[in-house]
Amino acid sequence: MPKTVSERKMALISVHIPVQMLQELDSLVKTGAYPSRSEAIRIAIRDLILREKGKTKGGGDGEQGE
Repeated sequence: MPKTVSERKMALISVHIPVQMLQELDSLVKTGAYPSRSEAIRIAIRDLILREKGKTKGGGDGEQGE
């Protein structure tokens, strides 16, 4: 079966995480918060990248110096 455009742009990676973290992730998927582990991890990485980019632009999150 041919892959969709979005599937062709995906890269497969392996990540080691603590068992407890995986159980929590699976719980989020099971309750419907995310459609899959992969989607939840993609969203988490996207949010991390956006947050870090904000720090480099001087935006920060206002937590420093409190």
